[in-house]
Amino acid sequence: MNKFFTAFSTFFQPGHQPLKKVSTLFLLFFFSILISQAQFRKYSNEFLNIGAGARGLAMGGAQVASVSDATAGYWNPAGLTGVKEYPVVSLMHAEYFAGIGKYDYASLAVPIGDPLTSKKVLALSLLRFAVDDIPNTLFLVEPDGSVNYNNIRSFSSADYAMLISYGQILFEREQNKLSLGVNAKVIHRSVGSFAKAWGIGSDASLQYQSKSLKLGLVIRDITTTFNAWKFNFTEREKEVLYLTNNEIPIKSTEITAPRVILGAAYTKQLSEKINVQAEVNLDLTFDGKRNVLISSMPLNVDPRVGMEVGYRDLIFGRLGIYNFQKGLKDGDSTNTKYVWIYQPSAGVGFKIKNIQVDYAFTNLANQSNPLYTHIFSLKMNLIKKDKR
Repeated sequence: MNKFFTAFSTFFQPGHQPLKKVSTLFLLFFFSILISQAQFRKYSNEFLNIGAGARGLAMGGAQVASVSDATAGYWNPAGLTGVKEYPVVSLMHAEYFAGIGKYDYASLAVPIGDPLTSKKVLALSLLRFAVDDIPNTLFLVEPDGSVNYNNIRSFSSADYAMLISYGQILFEREQNKLSLGVNAKVIHRSVGSFAKAWGIGSDASLQYQSKSLKLGLVIRDITTTFNAWKFNFTEREKEVLYLTNNEIPIKSTEITAPRVILGAAYTKQLSEKINVQAEVNLDLTFDGKRNVLISSMPLNVDPRVGMEVGYRDLIFGRLGIYNFQKGLKDGDSTNTKYVWIYQPSAGVGFKIKNIQVDYAFTNLANQSNPLYTHIFSLKMNLIKKDKR
């Protein structure tokens, strides 16, 4: 892993060609996967894979090739170069499992230098996923065996992340553009007073755009994301855990494995008023076999498909399909027949001057056992008023 930090420290030094740096960094990434497989913990920091912005969620998370607003700090930091002239703010709120889980997202993207000619953009993104009012039943049963409900207390389990993102245009000519992006991530996780963790990591990405075709490449957790947990129990809590045959943890660490996301989007102008865009993303993981469309020990491939239809760049309709999994067929008493299941999504968007409101309707389970969620997000361009 030290090779990664060396590569990042020299990444933007003068005299180095950007494309050469990118290719070297990606080779180091694939090499590290081969030598560090056993260190990774599967499904670490999963809250960072939920998504950001109702537009992206309505399109099934297929965003890395086409994203070009403040949410690019989450999906693909190279897409931040689509933010021109003025800063952009994006806000989102979602509630899962009938309001039990709450997810909030906010981001700000600001062009650096001359707003009209700037080729560099900085962004700050904040994420929080929390489950509040969890009952603590450690002291529900008194030493004499009686149940005392007055001993129940509640606590919250919350995950926080801060992303500092940078996007820069490497090449731009006519309608062709190649951009580079990087993320620095700081993660904090808290489970009541019992456990807390801090973590750091980084992402790297590319995005290419022409008149009709857009391509994206994102390597998340390219340096791996390291979380260090620290546990804190009172003597009374330790006694209860010991008497109930529970292990009392002291410290632990978890490492999030790198993953690669490839994306391709195609845009078609059907008329002067109607525009259609379709995108496909392939989420590649290397941390052992998963229940995805293409599953194997060395490589897993999880596709995402999304489409957006825009009318006069004012009204948008969106559809998406993602999370393909193999599940048991309903009504099969033998538990031997399997079918492919997936999660659909849909949504709309409305743009009024410098404000855009987006809505997504997603299914967190599958088509045979749906668990629907309504998601709203707001995007606002911070245009300065003309003093004249």
